[in-house]
Amino acid sequence: MSRGLHRLPLEKIIYEIEDRIAELESAPLGAQQQEELRRLKRAMVDAQRKVFGNLDPWQTVEVARHPDRPKTSDYLGLVFDEFLELHGDKTFGDDPAMLTGFAKLDNHKVLVVGHQKGKTLAERQACHFGCSHPEGYRKSMGKMRLAAKYGLPVICLIDTPGAYPGVGAEERGQAQVIAESMFLMATLPVPIVCVVIGEGGSGGALGIGLGDRVAILEHAYYSVISPEGCAGILWKSAEFKAEAAKALRMRSQDLKEFGVIDTVIEEPPGGAHRDPRQMATRLKTFLARTLRELGQQNPEELVAARYAKFRRMGVFLEETG
Repeated sequence: MSRGLHRLPLEKIIYEIEDRIAELESAPLGAQQQEELRRLKRAMVDAQRKVFGNLDPWQTVEVARHPDRPKTSDYLGLVFDEFLELHGDKTFGDDPAMLTGFAKLDNHKVLVVGHQKGKTLAERQACHFGCSHPEGYRKSMGKMRLAAKYGLPVICLIDTPGAYPGVGAEERGQAQVIAESMFLMATLPVPIVCVVIGEGGSGGALGIGLGDRVAILEHAYYSVISPEGCAGILWKSAEFKAEAAKALRMRSQDLKEFGVIDTVIEEPPGGAHRDPRQMATRLKTFLARTLRELGQQNPEELVAARYAKFRRMGVFLEETG
C-alpha cells in the first residue's frame, strides 16, 4: 500500500479513510475499535473501486504520471531475474532514458527494452524524464538485433511523454531513427511483446511499440500527443488539457475498442502505484502466457502476422450511393 507524499485530488476520500485506519491501528484496540477498523477497511476497498472505476480522461493521465507508479526499473526487479544491462549505441553514447538488457522470465531468456523516467529529481533530470534521444533508439535497435541473433524474444516496456524534442536530438536524426526502429521491429524474426506501463506519448512510445502483442495497463494512456500539446495546438492554451484528453480517446478502453492494443491488464484496486508487487505479478502472468503462445509460431508466421496487424489499423469502409 502506497503512502507516498504525492496525493492526487481524486484520491482524497481514499486517503481520509486510510489515515483513519492508521490512527486506529496506532493505539490498543477494543472490540468496538476492531469492528470500526473492519468497517473502514471495507469502505476503503469500496472507495478505491468506485474512484478508479470511474476515472475521466484527464484523471487517467494524472494516474499514469503518478510519481509512485512502478517504472521500468521496478519491474526489472519484480518481474524478471538475472537482469544484465547493456549500454551504448556504438555511435554517440549511452542514453539513460532507454534501458536495455538480457533477463530471465520464468524459463524464458529475453531481451528487455524500456523507457526509464527515474525516481529522484536527479535521476529524472539525468533521464530527461523518460524522453529518449536518438542514441537511445539506436541502442535498443542494436540490442534487438543481438536478441534476434540468439533467437530471444523481446519485451518492451513503454513509459514516456515522447521522444526528446531538443535541437541536438533533431540534429542527430530523431525522426529518422524512430522510423528505422519501427522498420526493424516490423521485420524482426523473434516474438515481440510491448506493454504501455504509464505514459505512451507520440513517436517516442511508438519507437519501441511495434510488436506481435501490444498491451496496456488499465490506467495508462497511449496517444499521438500529450493533452497539453494538443490543447496548445487546438485551443492555443494548455488550460484546455482536460478537454484535449477527452477528445484524444487515449484511455485503455478506447484503445481496445479501436483495435490499437490487444489486451488491457487490470490494475490492483487503487491503481498500480498503491500495490506495485501485485501489479508486477499481473504483468508477469501476462508476459509469460503471451510468450508461450507466440513461441508456437515460426519466424515467418510471426513477421507476416505482425505486418498484417499494423496494416489493418486505420482501415475503414465508406458507403457510396
